[in-house]
Amino acid sequence: MTRMTRRAFAVAAAAALSGLTMAGDAAASPGTGGSAGGRGRRSGELRGMWLATVANRDWPSRPGLTAAEQRAELLAHLDTAVRRRLNTVIFQVRPTADALWPSPYEPWSQYLTGVQGQDPGWDPLGTAVAEAHARGLELHAWFNPYRIANHTDPTRLVASHPARLHPEWVVPYGGKLYYNPGLPEVRAFVEDAMLDAVRKYPIDAVHWDDYFYPYPVAGQVFDDDAAYAAHGGGFPDRAAWRRDNIDRLVRETAARVKRIRPSVQFGISPFGVWRNEATDPLGSDTRAGVQTYDDLYADTRKWVRERTVDYICPQVYWNIGFEAADYAKLVPWWAEAARGTGVRLYIGEALYKAGDPAQPAAWQDPAELSRHLTFAKDWPQVRGHVFFSAKEVGEDRIGAMARVVADHYRRRARPPR
Repeated sequence: MTRMTRRAFAVAAAAALSGLTMAGDAAASPGTGGSAGGRGRRSGELRGMWLATVANRDWPSRPGLTAAEQRAELLAHLDTAVRRRLNTVIFQVRPTADALWPSPYEPWSQYLTGVQGQDPGWDPLGTAVAEAHARGLELHAWFNPYRIANHTDPTRLVASHPARLHPEWVVPYGGKLYYNPGLPEVRAFVEDAMLDAVRKYPIDAVHWDDYFYPYPVAGQVFDDDAAYAAHGGGFPDRAAWRRDNIDRLVRETAARVKRIRPSVQFGISPFGVWRNEATDPLGSDTRAGVQTYDDLYADTRKWVRERTVDYICPQVYWNIGFEAADYAKLVPWWAEAARGTGVRLYIGEALYKAGDPAQPAAWQDPAELSRHLTFAKDWPQVRGHVFFSAKEVGEDRIGAMARVVADHYRRRARPPR
């Protein structure tokens, strides 16, 4: 998603630091039968970047390019990943209830041609998988489960769009359209739509980011009254019912991924704060304005402790020493959450902040991100880092990425497996 839409709400929230480490609990992925205690031999380190397509954030540079131009830009991003000695690209293939592959469930993305539903004349996901693998890169397919559009006008969607065929599935909120997570038929549909890519392509992982129920918007209410009345019986309150809806989506997707293609990993990249310690003694020493458990109804810690996911990649998008959400406090918290589970912990890094004049002074120092990776090496559960996002990996405004490569990525590394 765009830097603005994907993490903008996080800015007011918290702080923390993120690290990199080539160590970690070297257990097998959940459900694959490894050493759950994490005392196996460690191998591999994930070095990733997100490649965002929503609103043409990273790629394509604009809608309406020819197929050849789009392909050339995509391959240039993959080549940049290789040049920076990364080993994983997390490619956004379902940004807004659409598709970057020929899907029988949803229309072609408007970010390709400028017209939703218009065939771009090639297969971006198929090309990305083949070309990433040819370069020795893993390709993680990144999906957004519930976001339909970055506007609230259903008539702007192509006539065949499932959201127009099933208007009862749709909730307008905060200037956007969302599928209602409280409807079982919605859950089944979005799973089917995402898993179509798993069936068709040898992707290395299914990846979700931080959008479950939408981030809170002051003065607005997410109207799921009818769904709650129909399906919320037996829950103590609406919040518990909403969390169960998201838990079901995660559990069902995890199980279905393994049935379809057992080698495919399932990973989630949530907002960096599960709960503040003041809210819950199990929470982190933070004062974040957003808590995933309470505001997005996503019990991210539970998915790690119950080994529902293969990896977790919290977006620890704050500098070391940031008062509300210190990177140096959040990385240890996540390491403790992952300890003994066999779930791999990767840290999401805010490369996009480096050199941004709107950011605190720490982000004007090209060495800030390198310090994150140095810090994280003390926590063996941390198995790698992912940088947001591809455009900044290439542009590298103040040399922060080059500093990471020089200090930490002198040799190539394989992703953990």
